[in-house]
Amino acid sequence: MGSVFTLLAYTSYIAPASNVVPDKTDSASAKPMTTVTEALLRRDRWIVGAGLAIICVLSWWYIMTGAGTGMSASAMTTWTFPPPLGVLDMKTHWGAFHWIIVLFMWWVMMIAMMVPSAAPMILLYAHVHRHAQKKGVPAPTLAPTAVFAGGYLVSWLAFSVIAATLQWFLERIGLVHSMLMWSTSSVLSGAFLAAAGAYQLTPLKNMCLKHCRSPLHFLMHNWRKTRLGAFRMGLEHGIYCVGCCWFLMALLFVGGIMNLLWIAGLAIFVLLEKLSRHGIWFGRLSGGVMIAGGLYLYMYSP
Repeated sequence: MGSVFTLLAYTSYIAPASNVVPDKTDSASAKPMTTVTEALLRRDRWIVGAGLAIICVLSWWYIMTGAGTGMSASAMTTWTFPPPLGVLDMKTHWGAFHWIIVLFMWWVMMIAMMVPSAAPMILLYAHVHRHAQKKGVPAPTLAPTAVFAGGYLVSWLAFSVIAATLQWFLERIGLVHSMLMWSTSSVLSGAFLAAAGAYQLTPLKNMCLKHCRSPLHFLMHNWRKTRLGAFRMGLEHGIYCVGCCWFLMALLFVGGIMNLLWIAGLAIFVLLEKLSRHGIWFGRLSGGVMIAGGLYLYMYSP
């Protein structure tokens, strides 16, 4: 299956469709593809792309409407950095319902920020899946793209559990504003910023980033059969993405968890790091800038 998949991935991803030599069964005498299912399969890239776009739009809409927090996102957005200190705070009771709201807020936020940069991998999986079907690979060994994408999103759900727990802890000790959801301590902000910058320069970050920038390599070396296999593939890819970006996401505590400017800025940062030609060097350079900014906050902020 490995060598077969290598050929499928190569022909479907590298070679243009017009250059692929048709099978003998695709002769003029062959029965034309006329069923609705077959017509949809021919347009799978557009369908999957549209689905991802709708997910992103809905996620951003949910965030911009306050993500169920009861506050306007604009009220939690500021151009000031570091965010204003000394704003009157009212402690929030973390009951079961509030935990669910915060967890869902983090997860939807991660979906809005990370799905655009994961789109090339998901679209490639969809393309290879369709090509395998055309080549006659048995249906039980394949799985819909939604299963692969679901595994990816579950990895960010796990991250969201950790992020929500950290938010609860930092609020409890007074280092994060309960209502505005940003750091109330220049020491904490400086430490997070410098640590995120240092992580940008580590071998672990570099390994995860290289993986995220090479979707074809991942599919060629990690292909698994069946729905469970596809889910595991998506989960594994998601774990690499979490390993690449978790410290960047932690910077939301610095600028504001629901600060739309920071959310959009970090999303663009991730896109540039993963998809631009010089993304690896961009990440390393930004690491130095973060370290300098963190040290400045630590030493000179009140």
